[in-house]
Parts: sequence; C-alpha cells; structure tokens
Amino acid sequence: MGVDYYNILRVSRSATEEDLKKSYKRLAMKWHPDKNAVNTKEAEAKFKQISEAYDVLSDSQKRQIYDLYGEEGLKSGLHAPPKDRDSGYGGGAAAGFKFSPRDAEDIFEEFFGGSAAGGGGGLKKAAVMESKLACSLEELYKGSRRKMKISRIVLDGSGKPVTVEEVLSIHIKPGWKKGTKITFPEKGNHEAGAAPGDLIFVVDEKPHQVFKRDGNDLIINQKISLLDALTGKTLKISTLDGRDLTVSVSDIIKPGYEMMIQNEGMPISKEPGKHGDLRIKFDIKFPSRLTVDQKSDLRRVLGRTTG
Repeated sequence: MGVDYYNILRVSRSATEEDLKKSYKRLAMKWHPDKNAVNTKEAEAKFKQISEAYDVLSDSQKRQIYDLYGEEGLKSGLHAPPKDRDSGYGGGAAAGFKFSPRDAEDIFEEFFGGSAAGGGGGLKKAAVMESKLACSLEELYKGSRRKMKISRIVLDGSGKPVTVEEVLSIHIKPGWKKGTKITFPEKGNHEAGAAPGDLIFVVDEKPHQVFKRDGNDLIINQKISLLDALTGKTLKISTLDGRDLTVSVSDIIKPGYEMMIQNEGMPISKEPGKHGDLRIKFDIKFPSRLTVDQKSDLRRVLGRTTG
C-alpha cells in the first residue's frame, strides 16, 4: 500500500472530515519548519507528509481511490473512483483522474492564515518560560559554554500533557551584561490549542570578591599604606583571565584618587577586540598612632616639601 496516510494523520480509517481537520491542525503546527529551527529538514519532510495525507483524505475522490488502490494506485493515474450512481462520475480505469498534490503551505494558510511563526490568524503562543542564568564575572569576561538541564511540559501524540527533561547548550559570549536574554524558540511549555511557548534565559551576574563591574569598566579597590601613597608602589593585579598585571604607582595618592588603565576592563560584546577600562580606587591606610620622634621626623621632612 505504500504510505499509510491514516497513520500519518493519527486517525482511523473511518475518520470524519472534522477528525481530519482536528488532527491536521495539531500535527501541522507541531511540525511546521518555522517552529523547528533545530531539526528543520526532518520537520520539512514530516510537514510535507502530513499535508499530503490531509490533501488525499479530505478529498472524497482521492480518498476513494487511495482506499481501493493505495498510494501507488492513486499517484499512477490509472484508476478513477468507483462509479457514483447519482452523478454518473467515474467507472473504469483511466477515466481522466490525475493526482496533483496541493502545496503544503497553501493548505496550512487555509487553516491558520499565515506562517507558524505567529502570522495573522495563527495559533496563540503558550506563556514564555523565563529562567535566571547566574554567571561568574570570569565567564562573562572569557565567554563560556554551559549545559542546562530543563524540565517542561509537552503534549504527546494523543494531546495529553507529559513532563520531559532536556539538556540545552548555551554559548555565553564575552562581554554579555546582566539582563541579556537568550531565547530558545518553542522550548517552553506546550498547551492544548496553542503554539509551544519560548524558553528565555536571563543573564545575572554573581558578585566577585575582587572586581566590581560598571558597564564595560571594571573597578578594583586597592588598599595602600600612607607611606606607599606618598612614595609610590608597584601593584600586581591578577586579571579575570588569569594574567598578572604590573601597575606602577608613581603619583602621590590623595584620598579619592582613581587610576585608570585603558583596555583592561570587560570585553565589549558588540565590538570584538575592544575592552572597557580598569579603574583602581585607593583606600589609604593611615597609621593608628605615631611616637613623638616619628612626629618630629615627619614635621622635619614634610615641612620642607609642603610649605
């Protein structure tokens, strides 16, 4: 018999026109190529099969020939439907019947009035599933690949809701900010009479022990003694990608002083190769007490330079 159109549409051989429409609607929305970005080729093949099955079984002449002679008999054009007593149509081979399948998208448009991606008249989408994706500053600096296990509700072949688990791959790009959204179309929950919802991950930043992010800049608080603030110091800073940065401080550090190192901040996601700045804020540690001699020495030294 070749292809079993009844099996493809998940209907019995006695299916009514209403049964066919109901089943076609559900399966066509599930397998439309616009809704299957991952397995597009498989979806295209199934969508075409579903459309062809509906085209044949919803047309009384085609269905009669198919029931009697199967898919090959229908497509060969050698058979006509049995003679109809009322209309006088049919009767015998080669009675002028020619099988011409209708375009799958034309059939779909008759039902939904547009594309599966949500065109006019299409099914409404189920609610969006939103989930936080907590990322370390290191991940957002270097980029990373994450595997996320998700649980969602889908409808099985009979339309019954079942819970399934799936592992999704997420590519975190260098420089992504808090609030960045990663959308997985149709990976949310399914609902009867609605197109599957989308799953959206929203990037969140984990606090870091050393660095604070400010847009594309990185801020670090550096403690420094009063002596070093006055006489200079060489700092060693370990970057988010594990490099040792040597920073020479030669200026006199006054309270509120901020040092800026260009291009050592966060990567700018929209401008590959470019970074923000690293800003070093100093916290000057003043001595808690000084001896009489130390005060005297400081007066003598500083009195000459600050007068």
